[in-house]
Amino acid sequence: MSFEIIQHLRNSNKKPSVDNLNLEVAEKVNRFHKSFPIYEPTPLRELENLASKLGVKNIFVKDESYRFGLNAFKVLGGSYAIGSYIAEKLDMDIDDLPYDKMVSDEVRNKLGDITFISATDGNHGRGVAWTVSALKQSSVIYMPKGSASERLENIRAAGATAEITDLNYDDAVRLANRDANENGWVLVQDTSWDGYEDIPTHIMQGYTTMAYEAHQQMKDIKPTHIFLQAGVGSFASGVTGFFASIYGENQPIITIVEPNAAACIFKTMKANDGKIHPVTGDMNTIMAGLACGEPITVGIEILRNYCDNYISCPDYVAAQGMRVLSSPLEADSRIISGESGAAGFGLFYEIMTNSSLSDWKEKLKIDEDSVLLFFSTEGDTDKESYNKIVWDGIYPRPENK
Repeated sequence: MSFEIIQHLRNSNKKPSVDNLNLEVAEKVNRFHKSFPIYEPTPLRELENLASKLGVKNIFVKDESYRFGLNAFKVLGGSYAIGSYIAEKLDMDIDDLPYDKMVSDEVRNKLGDITFISATDGNHGRGVAWTVSALKQSSVIYMPKGSASERLENIRAAGATAEITDLNYDDAVRLANRDANENGWVLVQDTSWDGYEDIPTHIMQGYTTMAYEAHQQMKDIKPTHIFLQAGVGSFASGVTGFFASIYGENQPIITIVEPNAAACIFKTMKANDGKIHPVTGDMNTIMAGLACGEPITVGIEILRNYCDNYISCPDYVAAQGMRVLSSPLEADSRIISGESGAAGFGLFYEIMTNSSLSDWKEKLKIDEDSVLLFFSTEGDTDKESYNKIVWDGIYPRPENK
């Protein structure tokens, strides 16, 4: 178990454009999501008492466990990517394809039969299956070895043909891509590579609804710090791009958080040679949604140029974050946050309370005036694991830190 940090000064010159993640794009994405009958902005929780205890000005947590009744944020990316694919296939603007029209028999008849395929640990695949089912189309979902059976059954309940493979996440993606090519199916994947960039870009854009909602909910309050957990980095890239566009050179300090076993963005930034450096092997971590070995190519330059810190941390940090969020102080709200959802917050809590990391507060410029924003991207999507961590205290915080 270890903590590692990489820091660098943002390059003020030759930054990649974030125009495709700006306010105008986010508003367009949000209009699409608002057309869904069950759309409601997810809550932004203000943890004033915890902020006072930890010595910062305020803490805000965007609680994505309420998203569309699916207990996670991933449906935002998958649904927008699928909507964008259909709009392009019909030569339409997605503004002219709200949910009720997208799922109509008229559109279904124009499209014919389509099978969508994806690889996932659970949340992304469930969102894809849910959207595809509404379209009265078919979906096939592959899951990496070790995936939770509850997540598999949730995907099947959403209408997909799904199975847990004997592959790691990245190899499951390759299998999905192979089968898509061989069968004429449509791959809906939140990672990218040369020749496969449009759908991953739309997925990144889909996640701006979260960032847009948080920005609106905070009103005139500007976060000084944003912590973003990362798997392939599509969520982190989308949110980073949005806030970089909103605030320009005055953007918040953005920190990327990954598990030690799957820190592919950390590894890529550490090499600092302009190339992508994947992590291979089983990537055993409780942060299953972050157990990805290959960063997203269409987002890596955003993370390289607009983020300030990249941190690799042990699993107990996410477990500690889950427990703290589930046991609020006084009038603070309770947040049910899963293993991947609590990673960013858990790291912040560890920095603020672990004496061996006391110098990190200065490194990250956290003080009494800091306003921190986190995104709890999933609830208890694997209830058995959640209860073992929160109730039984597995993955405890080490005594000797």
